Amino acid sequence: MSLAGSQQKVFLRLFATLRPHVRRDHNFPSRVGALFAANRAFGSRDRKLYRELIYTTLRFLPWIEPLLDSEPERAVKSVAWLAADLPATRSFRAALCGDWPPCPPTVAAKATHLGASAETLLPDWFARHCPEAAVPPNLDALHTRAPLWLRLQTSNASAVTEEFASLSWPTRARDVLAGALEVLAEADVTKTAAWRDGLVEIQDLGSQLILGQARVTPGERWLDACAGAGGKTLQLAALLGASGHIDAHDIRPEALRELELRAARARLNNITVLSAPATGTYDGVLVDAPCSGTGTWRRAPHLKWTTGAGDVAKAAERQRSLLHEFSARVRPGGRLIYATCSLSRLENDEVATAFLAAHAEFTADGAPRTILPAEHNTDGFFVTAFRRK
Repeated sequence: MSLAGSQQKVFLRLFATLRPHVRRDHNFPSRVGALFAANRAFGSRDRKLYRELIYTTLRFLPWIEPLLDSEPERAVKSVAWLAADLPATRSFRAALCGDWPPCPPTVAAKATHLGASAETLLPDWFARHCPEAAVPPNLDALHTRAPLWLRLQTSNASAVTEEFASLSWPTRARDVLAGALEVLAEADVTKTAAWRDGLVEIQDLGSQLILGQARVTPGERWLDACAGAGGKTLQLAALLGASGHIDAHDIRPEALRELELRAARARLNNITVLSAPATGTYDGVLVDAPCSGTGTWRRAPHLKWTTGAGDVAKAAERQRSLLHEFSARVRPGGRLIYATCSLSRLENDEVATAFLAAHAEFTADGAPRTILPAEHNTDGFFVTAFRRK
């Protein structure tokens, strides 16, 4: 049997194991990791190939799943054709898809070749939440592999780009935001000196834009109310400067421990991790709220099939509660920034509107913004700001 034929059989076996969990396991990536760990014969390239095939299948599940039962070989050929062109996938694609044309960039053209329907790639319930996601170019962006974005934590960009160039990792800066760097290669930046020395952090450009264009004033005192592992905490600490300060709060101790490690690597001394809920008031409060994650579907395609309209409604209810709770921590004249990695209007505009209706002491501070995936080749995000009168 050829190498590609053997790889085809292995992939079908792996996905058969995963398939019962595709529509119910919110922690699907951990399940994939455990499956790979159980197959100790897999090398690094094997894991990269099968991971890309699995996640491509999830992106295009309504096109692939029917074929798994009726025409499994055609299912694998379709997945290989749709998969990203990576060193780990290149020879597999060539062996299986040599008689097909190159995979086109648009979902519509892909659908035409495969005899499929572009309309089936997003859940039916999502249409009213974000109509813009269902049409080009956002539909195309949502069904491509997410890029690797970094945020520079140094003014000396060449210290990063020169090291990456030596590793044959081309990079590209973007005018939309200083310090944002796209790595145009499959790269593990955590193995570099730039990472070890705290010169870079992995952070999607869309995430960076939430604070990067928020007019944060150096020297202020802020609260990051839902800090998590601290991607935006670190960015906010850099914007506030040595004379400013940020308190970081989260209900997950393990996430805050990760934040402390990242802050130490970045050599940031203006962050305090709170062991208890915040008290007092601040110049600014960031509520980067837990959400459905619909903006991350290109990066986490399993969420398309494990998330439903009811999950979005529950998330919106929690977001309204968090805004109400942490708005009390904003001083008179201070600002409250609300952000999600969701594309659902129920979690975004409608939550913001409900907050203003219930809190006459706040007013809108600028127009809300939805960052759609195709705008800057990012995940999807929402951000809006309020000011206490």
